[in-house]
Amino acid sequence: MIKKYKHIIWDWNGTLMNDVDLCVELINQLLEPRGLKILTREDYRNIFTVPVRDYYANVGFDFSKETFEYLGRLWIDEYERRKFECGLYDGITRILERINKLGIGQSILSAYAQPTLDLMVEHYGIKKYFTHIVGLDNIYAAGKIHLGIDLMKKLGNGKGETLIIGDMIHDFEVAQEIGADCILLASGHQSYERLVNTGAKVVESVEQIF
Repeated sequence: MIKKYKHIIWDWNGTLMNDVDLCVELINQLLEPRGLKILTREDYRNIFTVPVRDYYANVGFDFSKETFEYLGRLWIDEYERRKFECGLYDGITRILERINKLGIGQSILSAYAQPTLDLMVEHYGIKKYFTHIVGLDNIYAAGKIHLGIDLMKKLGNGKGETLIIGDMIHDFEVAQEIGADCILLASGHQSYERLVNTGAKVVESVEQIF
């Protein structure tokens, strides 16, 4: 399936790194003391979206009482404190190595803040697999289409030569915008049912990309 591509662009959170359960736990730590409905893992995967501001509004936060920026900072500070509790999905390093041996280039494109993204990729020992590691210049995860456009220019690939692998509808939107193909993983931050509605190819686990 992937041998025809010159380059694969990976998402980070929920695609390479398995942080879904931590994200559910941390949002509930904000919801519960404010008298808002806490989320199950299933609830979360049916609600979570980018831009994250819309997700916060959808779960009930009142921005007239507390700004999104304030709430977002509370969440990200706790996430940063606990981020190393998460790990890569099983088999990810093996898959990156397999793709590398096929001679296919690989990059990361993430709505995660650049300095922390760099730190995490280094921590998990996979930096060597990527020619570009691209994140946002802030913590608020508004989207990454503009980053994808810039990355595509650097790669210089033609139509049908680049594949995006992600776990969210936004990854499909980025692919559409930059002229890349897309495979979505149903093991991350959004449910299979939501992902399949994009019309993109959806697989249950990363091993199925081959």
